[in-house]
Amino acid sequence: MYTRFYSWLRCLALLISIPSPQTTRGASSLAVLPEDIRLAGPSARQRLVVERLADGRYAGEITNGLTWTSSDSGVVRIESGIAIPVTNGTARITATLDNKTASASVTVKNIERPTLWNFRNHVQPVLAKNGCSAGACHGAAAGQNGFRLSLRGYDDEGDYLALTRHALGRRVTLPDPGRSMILTKATAALPHKGGKRFEVDSLDYRIVAEWIAAGAPPPAKNDPRIARIEVLPAGVVLKPGDTQQLLVRAHFSDGHSEDVTRWVKFNSANAGVSQVDDNGGIQVTGHGEGAITAWYLSRIAIATVTVPYPNDLSPEIFAKAPRRNFIDDLVLDKLRDLKLPPSPRSSDAEFLRRAYLDTMGMLPRAAESRAFLSDVSPGKRDALIEQLLKRPEFVDYWTYRWSDLLLVNSKKLKPAAMWSYSNWIRNNVAANTPWDTFVRSLVTAQGSTLENGAGNFFVLHDDPRALTETTSLAFLGMSINCAKCHNHPMEKWTNDEYYGMANLFARVRTKTGRTDGENVVFVSSEGDLVQPLTGRPQQPRPLEGETLALSAPEDRRVHLANWLVSRDNPYFSRAVVNRIWANFFGVGLVENIDDLRITNPASNEKLLTAAAQYLADQKFDLQSLMRTILQSETYQRTSAVLPENASDTRFYSHYYPRRLMAEVLLDAISQTLDAPEKFAGYPETWRALQLPDVNVDSYFLKTFGRPERSVTCECERSAEPSVTQVLHIANGNTLNKKLSAPKNRITAALEQKVDIENMIEEAYLVSFARHPHAAEKKRIAALLSEAGEKERRHVLEDVYWALLSSKEFLFNH
Repeated sequence: MYTRFYSWLRCLALLISIPSPQTTRGASSLAVLPEDIRLAGPSARQRLVVERLADGRYAGEITNGLTWTSSDSGVVRIESGIAIPVTNGTARITATLDNKTASASVTVKNIERPTLWNFRNHVQPVLAKNGCSAGACHGAAAGQNGFRLSLRGYDDEGDYLALTRHALGRRVTLPDPGRSMILTKATAALPHKGGKRFEVDSLDYRIVAEWIAAGAPPPAKNDPRIARIEVLPAGVVLKPGDTQQLLVRAHFSDGHSEDVTRWVKFNSANAGVSQVDDNGGIQVTGHGEGAITAWYLSRIAIATVTVPYPNDLSPEIFAKAPRRNFIDDLVLDKLRDLKLPPSPRSSDAEFLRRAYLDTMGMLPRAAESRAFLSDVSPGKRDALIEQLLKRPEFVDYWTYRWSDLLLVNSKKLKPAAMWSYSNWIRNNVAANTPWDTFVRSLVTAQGSTLENGAGNFFVLHDDPRALTETTSLAFLGMSINCAKCHNHPMEKWTNDEYYGMANLFARVRTKTGRTDGENVVFVSSEGDLVQPLTGRPQQPRPLEGETLALSAPEDRRVHLANWLVSRDNPYFSRAVVNRIWANFFGVGLVENIDDLRITNPASNEKLLTAAAQYLADQKFDLQSLMRTILQSETYQRTSAVLPENASDTRFYSHYYPRRLMAEVLLDAISQTLDAPEKFAGYPETWRALQLPDVNVDSYFLKTFGRPERSVTCECERSAEPSVTQVLHIANGNTLNKKLSAPKNRITAALEQKVDIENMIEEAYLVSFARHPHAAEKKRIAALLSEAGEKERRHVLEDVYWALLSSKEFLFNH
């Protein structure tokens, strides 16, 4: 026991795109951001950043030695790198450094109009930036000390009333703005549990005070509305230790733009690469690629920070690297940008075992391995791929994977309904039903749940909100749950959009059928979901689709499906591409797999976009995408790292080893020892991946992370190692019983008096899909030869135990 335990422990320990700048300066080495500046009104300001250009890309901010000039200082002047309007007109501002120049155009207008601060577009950002409407302060569900604001200011009308009307209006003093509690508390002139939020001489104070002095006008219907925000630079190449200032401009519905950098909430998506402060200042901390998120008035934009690794690589490495399809082109482009060399091609044995496990969740049999390894034809890998896609085990595997996603579970469904649901999925996988057709059939299903298994989707989710959240997560890869109570704090989805989406499911009904486990799904002609914030139904509308009239008589789910599965809906194809990509590579282009929010960008955005477009062009044929992945040189790289790419975990310079998922591991152990696992209530020959349901008692599957299928989330399945797993492999019942089973592979070899060399060969082929190395064969042969006939079984059991408890077996690599 102890030898096996420490052997396993040692194995466990061993495991353990930049946008081009918009410039016409050709060979110039400098760029001024922004290049086109529009200042409206006397209070308008625009901070300026000068960037170094290298190979047509932004390569870092220049802060020292700059000289600024204005072609007309009567129109605009520069103070400490900030453009300040003087009078209406146009001018050019120029930055000079060591005889290199860069310039930007400036237009000033409305200088004669006094600044009128707007509650919706100016006061709300001040409250959000200073934390007043944050979840830890007055933006909490219950507010603080009797004062409640909407989270990050998503409810303008409600926040205006709370600020100016509640508590007898004591928070705003119109005759003397300086005495307003909103200002005296924020500046700590009066005791404030939240402490001082801004200074009396700050712009934030001025905005709020002047808005109050103007009579505290409410948000108006004709207020300019935020259309979008942009971050400058949108992409930059830096090195560890560098700093970079970001600028954020907000563009409004009336055509004007403002520098809103000081009121933006910044966040780093990868602190290991770069960190960002409250003012948009980036500090580079490591190599790789990271993203900085900018949030302002429920709008989000992303800046990409690329930090190449310190490798001195010849361009020929990437020019000569083998390429099979667009996947290889885009992966190699990213590796070149990051100075990460690709690992060599995998061996035939590596590819064989990997492809079997990733495509259909099982190991190749010994005869299959021998045939493939001895085949010298150049197209044998392509031929193997085609065979795998046609195998019945492929149907078993992908039925199981989609059953995880769709929560097939007899704890929530009666057995007959569970089987109907599972068989519906299986039949569609077997027919290679296009993904858009599959999903459309599911979200529009009706009738008997025993005759149309897809109808069980509506039995499992019997509330419009639950249906909305599951549909979004399963088929768009996005969690919109937060928008149920308020505008999403990390995404662009609003409370209105959430309830518009949910109202598409409001008329779905179910009733009990005539037989046990049967329900009937139908659509009512009336019924709406009330939005709590407004007290009335939100017009039904997909997240970014067309609005449907409340009185429209048709099944609203059809309108949803038309938008959901459209090739023009980027979220739909990206979500399933990311799931399939993660299945074959172990790491999604977006991590986590079902977290495709804007604030969590892909490690290779161009690749994800191209793969999603490819899938749409292939009419959502999932096997076509799988084939393209399997054929790519990227997938066929070895998992062995090079010194220069050993730290890469996101960019696919090599294949990433990962532990087999619970069901695959149990089936692999059973197959290797030819000792099937017995599942109560199912045929003796059934594998774990053939089970329609997770409601099957199995200590092994539970220990190794089988999901419960209670919620749609990849997080339900765990591949994290644990001491329990170590002990179970070391001396647990599963492996021990299979090793000593009276009718297993070991017994057969001994009864058939297989010679020692073939015994060893067979053991390695069924475990690793490779021939044993000479040293391995020699050592094991000596042990078997020294053992007497009675002891040989124990030796052979130990040999198989050593193979099955090794990292090479437990991991796909």
